[in-house]
Amino acid sequence: MKITDKVHMLDGVEFSRVFLVYTPEPVLIDTGMPFQRKNVLRALNTMAGKLTDIKHILFTHHDVDHIGNAVKLQELTGAKLWSSAEDIPYITGEKERHSFKKYISKIMRHKPNNIHAFTDDKICGIDIVPTPGHTPGHVCFIFDGVLFAGDLLENKKGNLIPYPASWDWNFDKMLESVKKIAARDFEWVCPSHGKPVLRNEQPILSAQAAMASSL
Repeated sequence: MKITDKVHMLDGVEFSRVFLVYTPEPVLIDTGMPFQRKNVLRALNTMAGKLTDIKHILFTHHDVDHIGNAVKLQELTGAKLWSSAEDIPYITGEKERHSFKKYISKIMRHKPNNIHAFTDDKICGIDIVPTPGHTPGHVCFIFDGVLFAGDLLENKKGNLIPYPASWDWNFDKMLESVKKIAARDFEWVCPSHGKPVLRNEQPILSAQAAMASSL
């Protein structure tokens, strides 16, 4: 699906969204669940030309449905993997994930390594916005008028709300991050769960309304 001329969502990858951004070289945002691998590769082979053209893979956060194909994609593309410093230990297995996520992470037999930490507020012209709460080092990205919301927000029945508290490392911090991102300028919201939506068609809920909607 084409969001803008420079931003495309991979077709056929629906459980957890993956985005291809042209900066002008292709950059991948998140990698989907392991069981989505065939669909991810099929879409990339159609959209990205040579897989080796992808030089960077950016993670919004450490959850398995976002890093699930990182090892294979790193092998096929030779791309650098990037994450917040706070989330890298969870990706590599040095720290256990929060709550029941530590059990979900067991499906990752091979963990990515050699992950680079973001050291600036931009990479390849893409804005990096720290938005902790869902995980300690969750980040959002903004590029070409598009917010890549990761799991800060989900599109649930047409409403943009925070991800449910039971999945979050710190829900209060997440609500602070929702306020922070709502103050930024962008036209499209691309959550990892749910369809992309134009911001003027579905405003981000206030922190109070968001809290009520997510309970």
